[in-house]
Order: sequence, then structure tokens, then C-alpha cells
Amino acid sequence: MNLQFLKLGGSLITDKGGTSVARRAVIERLAGEIASARELKPSDALVLGHGSGSFGHAPARQYNTRQGVQEEEQWAGFAEVWYQASALNRIVIEALHAAGLPALAFPLSGAVVAHDGQIAEWDIRPIELALEHGLLPVVYGDVAFDNVRGGTILSTEDIFDFLAPRLRPVRILQAGLDPVWADYPANTRVAARITPATLKNVEAALGGSAAAADVTGGMAAKVRQTLAQVQALPGCEGLIFSGTEAGAVRAALLGENPGTCLSA
Repeated sequence: MNLQFLKLGGSLITDKGGTSVARRAVIERLAGEIASARELKPSDALVLGHGSGSFGHAPARQYNTRQGVQEEEQWAGFAEVWYQASALNRIVIEALHAAGLPALAFPLSGAVVAHDGQIAEWDIRPIELALEHGLLPVVYGDVAFDNVRGGTILSTEDIFDFLAPRLRPVRILQAGLDPVWADYPANTRVAARITPATLKNVEAALGGSAAAADVTGGMAAKVRQTLAQVQALPGCEGLIFSGTEAGAVRAALLGENPGTCLSA
């Protein structure tokens, strides 16, 4: 199975400057691009993930949910983060279905137990079966019960960390609002390739997330995490790119490199 992972970043599909503001036109365009790529390569498989953006990050920041959930007020915040993340997921799922894609959501909140911020227990057989039957599994940043912290938040990158060695994708694609700039904050040159050996040369230019409400890490964290994923999977390639340009997601799914390649 030629399997790829694709994440649609929260900054791409929502307005992180607002609260619970979905970029519906962007989501619909991206769903169309995924459908178009699938038509051209129907034998390819995909696990789609998306961030929570302005839906989940604001309450997550307010209640510090990622760091732990113990008090009554924090549990109320835990439920609010779940509600906001699931609300955005529904918008994404509706766009995927409107584009003719057989998408199924696999929320973490009802299936995962974490241990100190990392996935510890998750039966992924339903995801494997969905892929075997030509369906499109959709995962997203969500809350999870944690046997150390009480509760936490797991990002889409955390999900990919867990799934990658078990499902073994050939490419891990990250579509965000911005590419990886080689000269941040001037932002005139996109970094062509990053490897573990060259990471130190570009770290100072990576910058952070453009949105202050991002609680799961900015560009530097995304680059390090994607590099770790491809290092653990011989032959796997990572790609971080901007999804704002029409056709970029479609091109990436078809094997092109509209951004920064990350390899071991």
C-alpha cells in the first residue's frame, strides 16, 4: 500500500486571530484537491489529519489543558477543548464528503489513553481496516485522558508519531499557512531541504508560529518532530509546505515537492 500522511494545519484551515473561525472556502478547496489527487491515483492510501486552530487552541491555552487536568474548572476546560476540536472536525468532514471522499473521523478522546503526554493505549485496527477498504481515515488534535496528568491534549503530530511506525507511510506531508523560510523573519527564501545534519544551520531561521494561541509548538517544533518521524522510518520522506496556493496540496499528494523536503 502506497500510504501517505497529510496534515492540514490549524493556521491554514482557521483564522487563528479569531475565535472558532473556520476558513470554509479554504477547507472546501483543499477537500477538492485531495479528491482530485485520489482520482488520479486511486490505489494510493491516505491518512488525513488536521489541527484545531482557533477552535481548540484558545480554550486549551486558557485552561492549560496540555499540561494536565486535575481541578473541576480544568475538567470543564477539557470538555470545552473537546467540543471546539470536534466542531472543526465536523466542518472538515462535511467538506470532504461534499467532495465525494469516503471520510471517517477517528477522534482520540474516546479511544486513547495517554501517559504523561504521549499515546500509551490505542487500538488502531479500525484505522487499518478503513484503509484496507479504501476509506479515508481522518484524525485531529484532540483531548485525551492521561494516567499521569489526568487529561492532556495530543496534537496531530503526536498522532502521526504513534501511527507512522505502525502504518509505515512513504511520505508525511504538512500543509500550513507558511512554508519553512530559510531567512525568517525576512521570508524571501524557502528552505529546499533539511536533514538532521543540516538542522543546526537553519534552526535560527525557523522562527515560531505566527499565532500566539498555538499551544502545540510552532515551526521549529514541527520541523524537529517531522525529522524524527522520517529518521525512524527508512525510506520515508517529510514535506512541509504552504497550502495557501491553489494546487499545492494536490501536487504534494501526487509526489511533487512544493516546499521543504525533510529526510534522514
